[in-house]
Amino acid sequence: MNALDLAVLLAYLLGVTAWGAWLGRGQTGGRDYFLGSRNLPWWAVMLSVVATETSTLTFLSIPGVSYLGTLTFLQLTLGYLVGRVVVAGVLLPAYHRGELATAYELLESRFGTGTRRLTSTVFMGTRLLADSVRLFATAIPLAFLTGWSYPVSVAVIGALTVVYTYFGGIKAVVWVDAVQMVLYLVGAVAAAAALQGLVPGGWGAIVDQAAAAGKLQVVDLSFDPGTAYTLWAGIVGGAFLSMGSHGADQLIVQRLLTCRDLSSSRRALVGSGVLVMVQFAVFLFVGLGLWAFYGGRPFDASDEIFARFIVEELPAGLTGLLVAGVLAAAMSSLSSSINALASATAYDLWAPLADARDDDARILRVGRLFTLLWAALLVGGALIFLRIGEGAAAVEVALGVASLVYGGLLGAFALGIFSRRADARSVAVGMLVGIGVVTWIWAAHRAVLAWPWYVLVGSVLTSVVGYALGRGGRTAPTR
Repeated sequence: MNALDLAVLLAYLLGVTAWGAWLGRGQTGGRDYFLGSRNLPWWAVMLSVVATETSTLTFLSIPGVSYLGTLTFLQLTLGYLVGRVVVAGVLLPAYHRGELATAYELLESRFGTGTRRLTSTVFMGTRLLADSVRLFATAIPLAFLTGWSYPVSVAVIGALTVVYTYFGGIKAVVWVDAVQMVLYLVGAVAAAAALQGLVPGGWGAIVDQAAAAGKLQVVDLSFDPGTAYTLWAGIVGGAFLSMGSHGADQLIVQRLLTCRDLSSSRRALVGSGVLVMVQFAVFLFVGLGLWAFYGGRPFDASDEIFARFIVEELPAGLTGLLVAGVLAAAMSSLSSSINALASATAYDLWAPLADARDDDARILRVGRLFTLLWAALLVGGALIFLRIGEGAAAVEVALGVASLVYGGLLGAFALGIFSRRADARSVAVGMLVGIGVVTWIWAAHRAVLAWPWYVLVGSVLTSVVGYALGRGGRTAPTR
């Protein structure tokens, strides 16, 4: 990188870290640190939701998906929007009625503290695995630029992110996410503009070549359950995936709980579904441009295609902007995970055991310690993935891992809201069956059933088993 690229990159890294830490001034308790005093604007939360759920995987992996295939990935976004609408109508009112601190506190009021702890622990394990993959994916371009090893790159990203997350809390996470999302979208548009000049004939020629090769296909009407990107998998499977990720995952629910009221949370959630459609379309078309530029030549890993283009083909200054966008995407995802994991640990596990449910000041102090702990675990997980995940498409690995357990979580929430027969024991057994069967399918039969269907299968199994084994009655919350 030349001096201009380095100046752009360093200005971003130092500026966003300092600003994020500054945003945390004046915090007095856990509600400030983890919920932003429930006073954040819906549009900032909307941008934070999109930045959190897509991040580096969108920036690096999605262009690789269309480079190797077509635009059929867009079918998932239809289901994403449907799932958000369902969550906005069913789950968000329940969250706001109780003034809850975490998603899993809702289950405590129905099934007791044990179920709250179980579902929160499942969330933690899933986040640790899925977001370790995200962090690894971000080390790719940084290693290209600096010559550092992947482990050093992972450690640098983790160290920069934990500074503003530790001091700034959720307020810093949301506002920095909003800025970071704008940055990496600007970076994607800048890459598209560069491809206009680098490919003879510009985007007109790119579209013509892609059409001739059949790469502009958006809808696949196939009924093959082993194909990941079909219209049916997109609408049905994508809807259940979105219901699980945005209705039962503390990573997203925490952001929605920072809004001022139910109406604001709904606008943030449904608006994020529309914005995700636009974002996926932009990055998929960048992938088509890269396919035309490179003539469809093979690469060792699909996630490296866009990264290589950034560091080898773009002019001075623009390379720095795009690399800043990559790091912005990584830092938004990592900071969100760290804060959500720390909040779930503090509220769902530690506070009930320490009899500190109403001690806001203690929750703040302990929450910051959990912030450091989860940062270290996520970095460690990324280093482990270095040894087992190279060459995989990070976006599909992360979504697949998350889909293994989202069905169990979503099924537990469905039983809590719609069933009076289910009890704490039957919910636990149902989750075990739902998650276990889906994991077995993923491990042994993924060619038969593609990952977009996993949440549907897991949630149905959890609900059926939980209902069938239930003995009725209401378990009062344990205090």
